[in-house]
Amino acid sequence: MSGLVFNDVSKHFGNFAAVDRVNLSVPHGTFVCMLGPSGCGKTTLLRMVAGLEEPTTGTILLDGKDITPVPTHKRNLGMVFQSLALFPHLTVGENVAYPLRIRSMAKEEQKKRVEELLTLIHLPGYAERPVSKLSGGQRQRVAIARALALSPRLFLLDEPLSALDAKLREAMQVELRQLQQKLGITTIVVTHDQREAMTMADLVVVMGDGRIRQAASPIDIYRKPADAFVADFIGSTNLLTVEADSAGRAIVLGQPVPGLSLPNGMAKGLISIRPEDVHLAKNANGGIRGKVTFIRDLGGTIETFVDASGTTIVAVTTPRERGDITAGAEVNVVLPADSCVVLKQ
Repeated sequence: MSGLVFNDVSKHFGNFAAVDRVNLSVPHGTFVCMLGPSGCGKTTLLRMVAGLEEPTTGTILLDGKDITPVPTHKRNLGMVFQSLALFPHLTVGENVAYPLRIRSMAKEEQKKRVEELLTLIHLPGYAERPVSKLSGGQRQRVAIARALALSPRLFLLDEPLSALDAKLREAMQVELRQLQQKLGITTIVVTHDQREAMTMADLVVVMGDGRIRQAASPIDIYRKPADAFVADFIGSTNLLTVEADSAGRAIVLGQPVPGLSLPNGMAKGLISIRPEDVHLAKNANGGIRGKVTFIRDLGGTIETFVDASGTTIVAVTTPRERGDITAGAEVNVVLPADSCVVLKQ
């Protein structure tokens, strides 16, 4: 089934390219998280989908139709802004019913639809409550219900959970994902929160400098980053210089990594290895020799920082796996070949 398609979409502000030649196909019913640092172009791209910005070049298609010239109010989109933009002088029910009222829906139908939506967002019986009396999470749900009132073809959210505290934000991530799965609506969320993207998305779109650096499933973004930018931006990783020796072996910090080789024609590059894949041992053959400089106990995990010839390598273990490694200890750092991703430098 058709979905949302970006064909060579760019947006320039003067000589600055906020979005630079974006090509992307989003299947119908997909939950997409656009992720990247501030200024990478993700919000501008979302605003172009909403019709709030006009592309400088390129087209945006929805279900096979070019919506680039279509005004915002005719695109049948639901959108939740970072500020939520609820009307403080209206009740919960009046806020949810607002888009229905301006479309002149009959009052009885409005009431029925509001009741359906409040049940959907787990706030049945809240129609008469003032918005000002709601918690942050409840106001978030009301904003979502209002955006869904007209059964939009696309659901767009710009940093929707950023104002919530950490615990409530994580709970809302799960609720939003479950709601999207129930409705089957194509959803695009702009976020700078990596955990949010990894929790909710079918498709993670990592942006940098106005371009899509990688678009893939959360697990592929994490385990198979396309380049050093993606590897470094998503989660924590160790980026280490790797070179091929005369025998074709991959050499990291002067030591070969058993089982790892560089692609044909690559003499030098980088490897990305996640801290949880790094093994430390006090007495082992092979590996990279280093000294433990710092240990950070986070309760559920322990981060160990190792200095190896001036390069810091971080390993993460659970308390059960920690062993007797202490600060100041000499250790061997083992990099399993199947956990190393070779990247161009």
